[in-house]
Parts: sequence; C-alpha cells; structure tokens
Amino acid sequence: MKEVVVATPVEARAEVVGVRGDLPRFEILIRDELAAVGLPADEVFVAVRERDSMLMNMPRLLSTLEPEVLGRSYYISKMIAACSVGLFDAALNYLWDELVNELRRRVAGFDLGYFYDIAAPSPDLRKHLRDESDLPRIDDASLLRAAREIGLLTDVGYQRLDHIRFMRNHASAAHPNQVTLTGLDLANWLEVCVREVITTPPDTVTAATGRLLANIKKERLDSDAVRDAAAFFDQLPSERADTLANGLFGLYTDAQRTPIVADNVRLLWPKLWPFVSDTARRTFGVRHARARASAETAIATSARELVDLVDGAAYLTEEVRAVEMAEVLDDLMTAHLGLNNFYTEASPARRLEELTGTQGVIPEPVRSHYVRTLVEVFLGNGYGVSFAADPVYTRLLQILDGPTAGAALRLFLEPSEWLRRAYRTT
Repeated sequence: MKEVVVATPVEARAEVVGVRGDLPRFEILIRDELAAVGLPADEVFVAVRERDSMLMNMPRLLSTLEPEVLGRSYYISKMIAACSVGLFDAALNYLWDELVNELRRRVAGFDLGYFYDIAAPSPDLRKHLRDESDLPRIDDASLLRAAREIGLLTDVGYQRLDHIRFMRNHASAAHPNQVTLTGLDLANWLEVCVREVITTPPDTVTAATGRLLANIKKERLDSDAVRDAAAFFDQLPSERADTLANGLFGLYTDAQRTPIVADNVRLLWPKLWPFVSDTARRTFGVRHARARASAETAIATSARELVDLVDGAAYLTEEVRAVEMAEVLDDLMTAHLGLNNFYTEASPARRLEELTGTQGVIPEPVRSHYVRTLVEVFLGNGYGVSFAADPVYTRLLQILDGPTAGAALRLFLEPSEWLRRAYRTT
C-alpha cells in the first residue's frame, strides 16, 4: 500500500503557488481554442496578476466561516473558479448570488410574515407571499431595504451591500458592459459580504423583536409579557418602532390570522402607538383606504379596528375622513337640535374630534360644512347646553388654522339657527 504523505504548510503553500503559475499556460490554451474557431480572444480574461491578487486574499477572507457555512457556499466556489480563469464579471455575479442566498436564509430564520409586510407594501404583491419559496418574488433592492428596516443589516452594511448591488448591475456579466474590475475589488466585496451578512449576528433589538413576534403567534400574552413589551417599545429607535408597527398591522389584517394573534396585537397596539411616527400612522390610513377601494372588506375592517383602537381616525385618508366627517356633522346637528341634546350630543362631538385630530386638519370638501356646524353647536340651540360636548367644541375652535378661524369668526356675526327659528315664530 502506498504511504500517504502529509505536506507541511510551507510545502502546501508552494504547491498552491505552483498551481497559480499554471494560469498563464491555461489562458494561452483557451485563447488558442477561441482563435481557432474565429472567436475574439483579446480582452476576454483579466490579467493574471489581478487573479493572483484575489486568490492570495481568499484563504484569509474565508477563514472566519464555519465549516457548515463553507459547505453550502456553492456560489463562492463558482466565484473563485471564475476568478481563477480571469472572468471577473462572472465572478461578481456569483458573489451577488451568494449574498442574496445568505440574506434570504437570514430572513427565513427570522419572521417571514413580518419581513413580507415590510418588503412588499403593495397589496397586490403581498397577497402572493406566504412562505420561503416566495422570497425570489422580492427584488434585490427591496430585499436589502427590508432587511435593513427589520434590523438584519446595519445602516453602514446596507450602504456597502447596495454599492455591490450597483456594481453587479453595471459591471458584472448580468448585463453587457465594458467596466474593468480588479482582484482587490472582488476581494474587498467578498469581505464585505462575509462581514455584513454571513457572520454578523442580528443586533439585540432585532433578536428581541424576533422573540416577541414568535411569542405573539404562540400563546396569549399575560399582563407581565405586555408590560415587558411596553418597556421594550420605549427603548426602540423611532424607525424600528415604525417597522414593528407595520409588522403588527400586517399580522392583524392577515386573513389567516389566528384568534391568539388578533388578541395579542390588540393588547400591544396601544402600547406601541405613542412611539410610531405620524408618517407611519398615515400609511395605515392609506392601507385602509386601498383595502376599501379594492373591496377587500375583511382587510379594511381589520385595519379600521386598529385605527379606532388608538383613536387614530385623524390618520385616515382625506377622502375617507371627508365622507365620515360629513356623516358625523349631520349626526351632530341632528342631536344638537333635538330636545335630548344634553345626552345625545356628546357622542358625535367626540367622534368629530377624533376625525379632526390634534392638528385640526379639515378635508377641503367638508370645510364649509364643518365650520358652520361647529359655530352653530358652540353657540347653543336655545334649549340647553350639553356640558360633555361643550369642552370639545372649545378645543376644536382653538385648533382651527388662520383662514378657517377667520371664516368661523364671520359666522359668529350671523344669527344662529335657533335664533332664526325664533325670529320666524314671532
């Protein structure tokens, strides 16, 4: 039996250098074959020195990867093979494929539903995204953006990876181009992918969010869990609070949600709401309006339940608010002119305040109706004042903008409806 001889590190290194020394001879052979059949043979391969630069850095770059990770990194193998023969544009394409594969693996191990709600705000696309097999439906730019928003990538890591995405689109074999790449370019981009995606664990906020989402789906939260979640929300960066709110909104409006998920989201939503930005709040109003417009009644109903749970009607779209305000104004005036307005007037008054919001934004289609009704109810009806509604009217008058307040002041000079009726009876 032939004895197996184990090479020393120095001997192994020399062997590798010797193999790289065969690269020029291999290139000459391929060039001759191309020329023999009449194909272009010049400017096809990257210079050998650039290939050598990449291959010399490869052992160091891959030394931090676990054997399990290395064992599944087929696209890195293809990248290195492409580098060795001088096809750097193809190598960059393989590198990007490896990056996307690993990022999808991370997403699948976190919470797919949460990710899809962030990555696919379009209802038409979202309804087709259910499991891991649907991840390829998310384009690369959205994949990076959503991974950053849920905390799987840092802001700096996102920018670095997005640069690689740009280069992949403009300098790789994915599209025709004449861009020249160097061995250090590829070595640097491989290092970025290893550091920012493959080996970096999720941050503490992302890990805590993942645990919370898992618990929401598993069992009903008790008071201690809700209290802990509220404390966690208080520590969230503003953009993470918006992202988490978007995820909870998606969980609640999902047609396949379970009663446990619905109950848990209803418990957590009011705790998270104070930390959600106005911009994000308005997106929930838009999503509600889209569902209404497309006759997705179940989604629209669920969305409205969450909005109403936190008195967030002011964040509905202007069109929806205009329709509802018109109805509430009519209800308010009916109650105001009735004999039992002491009791019936407060409810539509509070509803009007909720639709108006703290900023006093009034939809243009109902502005005139709104101002005239508000002045009318503030002045009274000649029978008595609804003490519960009166403070609401004062607050609503105080937040009118300049032009609207001017219109209201002019109305104070006109006789109110109950006075006009009195004049007509005398």
